Amino acid sequence: MLTFAAAVFFLIITPGPGVLSTAGVGAAFGAAAGTRYVAGLFIGTNLVCLAVVSGLTAALLADDRLRTLLFIASVSYLAWLAFRIAFAGSKIAFIERASPPGIGGGIILQAINPKAYAVNTALFTGFSFWPGNYGAEIALKFLIVNAIWIPIHFAWLWMGISLQRMNLPEKAQRAINIAMALSMMMVVALAAWSQS
Repeated sequence: MLTFAAAVFFLIITPGPGVLSTAGVGAAFGAAAGTRYVAGLFIGTNLVCLAVVSGLTAALLADDRLRTLLFIASVSYLAWLAFRIAFAGSKIAFIERASPPGIGGGIILQAINPKAYAVNTALFTGFSFWPGNYGAEIALKFLIVNAIWIPIHFAWLWMGISLQRMNLPEKAQRAINIAMALSMMMVVALAAWSQS
């Protein structure tokens, strides 16, 4: 179970669309909007977990055409998001919008986030620690994942808010935006590589 918890921590804390966009919403819109967005990500993440555990994801991805279509849509969206972050200029507000994305935006992001599916598939299909009782193991995995997921996402939200408050020089803000975009593109590249 400790190995599972360690895997959860390292798989979730690494930069991906969820945590990067959380920091971006925090930087651009503050704590209240960021908390609503994290609530949407939380709901979306748990829906992805349920889709993986129930076999719905496997059933949908069994159709090559649907899998290709979903993959292209996900990669295109994430690449567009990375482009917007990279070219946000000298302001650390990775997300330039008139209004914050909110709960719905968080749910939608997780629904098309290839990292969410890859991480949850690895976590829920691997790391068996209670082979005699699959139902109890899945329930414990949900509890552990959420117990680690929540503070990590709030830490990223706090980091985004803190970066904005620092009032860094324009050059530093631009460098942070580019680093965040490159991190997101790494997720896109890894997702593309895993499909080949």
